[in-house]
Amino acid sequence: MADAHAKPNHDYHIIAPSPWPFLGSLGALIMAIGGVAWMQYLKQGNFPFFGFNLASSHWYLFAIGLAIVLYTMYGWWGDTIKEAHEGHHTRVVSLHLRYGMIMFIASEVMFFVAWFWAFFDASLFPNEVHQVARAEFTGGVWPPKGIEVLDPFHLPLYNTIILLLSGTTVTWAHHALIHGDRKGLINGLALTVGLGVLFSFVQAYEYIHAPFTFHDSIYGATFFMATGFHGFHVIIGTIFLLVCLIRAMKGDFTPKQHFGFEAAAWYWHFVDVVWLFLFASIYVWASVGATIAHGH
Repeated sequence: MADAHAKPNHDYHIIAPSPWPFLGSLGALIMAIGGVAWMQYLKQGNFPFFGFNLASSHWYLFAIGLAIVLYTMYGWWGDTIKEAHEGHHTRVVSLHLRYGMIMFIASEVMFFVAWFWAFFDASLFPNEVHQVARAEFTGGVWPPKGIEVLDPFHLPLYNTIILLLSGTTVTWAHHALIHGDRKGLINGLALTVGLGVLFSFVQAYEYIHAPFTFHDSIYGATFFMATGFHGFHVIIGTIFLLVCLIRAMKGDFTPKQHFGFEAAAWYWHFVDVVWLFLFASIYVWASVGATIAHGH
């Protein structure tokens, strides 16, 4: 009986009791409360919560929650890697992992649809009669009056080339893995991580020297929300690929079993595609007829 339980006659994996869902939820709750307290602190310096003013400890709460979430990610995904090494990722389990990643990316697509919707709603209808406040805020034109936009064929084009190159290097790494070329896998991943870091530095430089701010108008708000969240996803994807690089250097992944790397590659290609839409709409299309900021 014990042997039958240890080696069940099915392709499904019954997961052992795990602390990670509860711990991750607790960390997310603390981080959310800390984040709200932080924003209230910046706004008015007061955040009453069950008789306590959490505004004074906003930073500590946020940091504690973030630390718990990061520890949960490390432990939970570490357990998943261990399960794979122990042979629990059967054909059925691997298929379900793929379904899970596909649904996650689909949810991310809808997340960015919201920001594109906000951008196009404001840009295509800047002078709607029933939106008088918006018309006054934009001057009835897009980009709003007084706003100088970034030159799309300067740093944005440079970052587009960087991301397109990173898409080719991660594909090179994938093909190298499939053909058992460990050196090609490591080199391709290393180049992809380097290009991801370079993209983030270029975007940070662009933000610092942008001729408009988040508070200037709805143009600045939609621009920084859409491109900023994309930049956050680039950072997440870079870390994802960095973990895959470390695992590859340790000898993980085989031509037949490498979903951890495959998921990272899917995520990275998703980030690439979103950027192409951002570049085409928010940078190029929105700059037509607009005043280009000199030197940007």
